[in-house]
Amino acid sequence: MYLHIGDAVVVPYGDILGIFDLDNATYAKDTRDFLARAEEAGQLATLGQRLPVSLVVTDGGTYLSPISSATLNKRLSENRWE
Repeated sequence: MYLHIGDAVVVPYGDILGIFDLDNATYAKDTRDFLARAEEAGQLATLGQRLPVSLVVTDGGTYLSPISSATLNKRLSENRWE
């Protein structure tokens, strides 16, 4: 199964390492450092034109998504057993 994370981007469920609320996650210096390193390595993608509200970390890269982490987690759990 795949999860749509915004801007016509879908990722396989098995590649998802974590989905985080961007406002809460960026309080920690370690998270800000992680995002800076991902951007320097060219592995950070901002999806869509709207303000990003969630952080999706996958095996293939890191995404800033305009879809809320609650919505993404709900989609993930609803379709987990299909």
